[in-house]
Amino acid sequence: MTSSLMTRRGLIGAFAATMVVAAPTSSKAFGFLKGAGDIRRISMFSGRTGESIDIVYWVEGEYIKEAMAEISHFMRDVRSNEVKAIDARTIDIAAASHRLLETSTPYNMLSGYRSQATNDAMRRSSSGVAKNSLHIQGQAADLRLDGRSVSQIYKAAASCNAGGVGKYSRSNFVHMDCGPLRTWGG
Repeated sequence: MTSSLMTRRGLIGAFAATMVVAAPTSSKAFGFLKGAGDIRRISMFSGRTGESIDIVYWVEGEYIKEAMAEISHFMRDVRSNEVKAIDARTIDIAAASHRLLETSTPYNMLSGYRSQATNDAMRRSSSGVAKNSLHIQGQAADLRLDGRSVSQIYKAAASCNAGGVGKYSRSNFVHMDCGPLRTWGG
């Protein structure tokens, strides 16, 4: 291989970048994601690690394995440095919500995967942490978004009609997960 050849991921990225402008919009975000070809993208940063991710993770009906691995690493338990595969359905809900909010500002990810030990430690210091949190399964994310209120993010995520959405106004974040359909804090 020579340096002038593009990798498969590079080609997908170049293709996806051109498709972002042409991607259709819809008022029902999860329906849009389930039925509409083209691409899915997620953009986040972590104040805890200083890391950022802006990645196309789905193209033409297929999740990109390498992109999902990067997302899982980004959303790792930073306290224990453990990585668990993040459920793509959670990323889909976050991406759909972000698209509904019509912003290019990345999410601020407060919490993704949590090890059992981390979750237990958090429970000891906060009554708002569930004993069997879906964070432990890699199925949840706690997110903020500059320029959008907690209520706006909550409404966008709830309108996806997929998984759980919790509104934490005092702590300034929204919880999104791919568990059973439910809402709280709203």
